[in-house]
Amino acid sequence: MCSGVRRPRFARDLALALALTACGRAAPSHAPDAAVSVEPRATLDFRVEGRTVRRVTLEELERAVGVETVTNFDAYYHRVKTFRALPLQRVLAVGFAGETGAPLATRQFVLRARDGYTVPIAGERLFEGGAYLAVRDVENPSWEPIGPQRANPSPAYLVWGEAAQTSLETHPRPWQLAVIEITRFEVAFPHTVPTGEGPDSPAMRGFAVYAQQCVRCHAVNREGGRVGPELNVPQSIVEYRPEAQVRAYIRNPLTFRYGNMPAHPGLTDADLDGLVAYFRAMSTRKHDPDADAGAP
Repeated sequence: MCSGVRRPRFARDLALALALTACGRAAPSHAPDAAVSVEPRATLDFRVEGRTVRRVTLEELERAVGVETVTNFDAYYHRVKTFRALPLQRVLAVGFAGETGAPLATRQFVLRARDGYTVPIAGERLFEGGAYLAVRDVENPSWEPIGPQRANPSPAYLVWGEAAQTSLETHPRPWQLAVIEITRFEVAFPHTVPTGEGPDSPAMRGFAVYAQQCVRCHAVNREGGRVGPELNVPQSIVEYRPEAQVRAYIRNPLTFRYGNMPAHPGLTDADLDGLVAYFRAMSTRKHDPDADAGAP
């Protein structure tokens, strides 16, 4: 559920977006909350297949789209939280104003956080309603630390306002959001695909699990999230860990060590078979762009 202040008409939003396109700043319409300011000059980048089409400060976005109050259960805080937030649909309309092609709701996106968390997500999900960029924690002006690493989620934290939008699997919540990019998965992460494998092969089934569950935190061939360890280069995880250990660790890592990786009780034996097959397939398809540069 959510309650909000007056929302500007969409026609006004488009006019503000066009002004932003022309001069790099949105015309003032909604002043940011005076009590708490956003991180000074914090920006959000809007990209199309790697090309930055617009960089906008959060203050400019506030003036362009208006700020609302959103209250809902938060799966990271494990309780109801209240934020001042920007309606994401209107943020996207401003950030991608003038972008040609298919409607935004039919496109594929990748959300990138400052800490390396990387979320491929369908435009259909972002445009279903209920998505907001939180820019202030109402209960804690300095932002309440979030997650097992006790991070500061500012300057922008993706939250969801509807009661049915609390699952992290279906409605991810990247904090420290820095980039919103229009791109297809295979364009953003081309070297994670097990090329040459049949569409119904175990490796391709495992790739589907990786793309849905693992890429947010883990890279393969240096493509994907950077929160957790790289899984394929310089060595694949199946080259230095026994298969049974890999399977057990994915299912419940806390039986091995304390850390940030969550358990995956919903993965079936077939899912784990597929992931192991995918890792083995990728171990013969290594791509390490950082190796020549001497990167660790």
